[in-house]
Amino acid sequence: MFVDTHCHLPMMVKKEFDTKLQKNHFPLIQKILDDAKQNNVERIITIATSIPESHNAITIAKQFENVYATIGIHPCDCKELWRQDFEEITKLIKCKNTIVGIGETGLDFYHKPFFKQRQIDAFKFHIELALENNLPLIIHIRESVDEVLKILEQYKNQAHGVAHCFSQSLDIAKLFIDWNFFIGIGGPITYPKNFTLRNIVKNISLEKIVLETDAPFLPPQPYRGQQNHPKYIPLIAQEIANVKEVVLEVVEEVTTKNACKLFGI
Repeated sequence: MFVDTHCHLPMMVKKEFDTKLQKNHFPLIQKILDDAKQNNVERIITIATSIPESHNAITIAKQFENVYATIGIHPCDCKELWRQDFEEITKLIKCKNTIVGIGETGLDFYHKPFFKQRQIDAFKFHIELALENNLPLIIHIRESVDEVLKILEQYKNQAHGVAHCFSQSLDIAKLFIDWNFFIGIGGPITYPKNFTLRNIVKNISLEKIVLETDAPFLPPQPYRGQQNHPKYIPLIAQEIANVKEVVLEVVEEVTTKNACKLFGI
């Protein structure tokens, strides 16, 4: 059994972000889950990026077995009234039987315009909420690693979670691991020119890696240009197995154990 620790199921079936799921979307989600299960991907965590998508994630997790939700506000969705939005997030935490993490949160200084201090403040609020509820953080890092580390250092003996879609250096990966974070590895490890990520995976413990697709984004090499899908998790696992020079079943066993431990699923 594999676990996809990071996908966006609502975004796979809706044409517009931040809109409520409709009845016609649920058969499409069921088809995604069925296809994933046929490829031995039996547990999925659907990651929220905003208030509407947090509600959608919870709705899906309540309706479908072995699907779990996170709640949070993505740094790119951190609007002027984010503090009011965050009040709603704190109310949603009561759905503890379906919520297994806080995020997607973090910092994104790539997409412009961005408001640095607003993102920093919101990130800290997410961290505090995760600590209060003993939940892992799902951390987005894009052209912001120095600032992310600066903030996390204040919580390094308390916070835990996953560095999502990891794309930094080996030294930074080791630092995240030292601070009780897992490294999220997805489709980019299969890209022919991504020698850096393969070298990182080669030189960190498999016990600190979780698998993720970020579907519908970042499909593995054979499907680039198409919508990503949780069913592609075994392709990611196989590339890790190749890099680590182990059989696929080892990657399956260890990363699933890691995911279940991290998210309590």
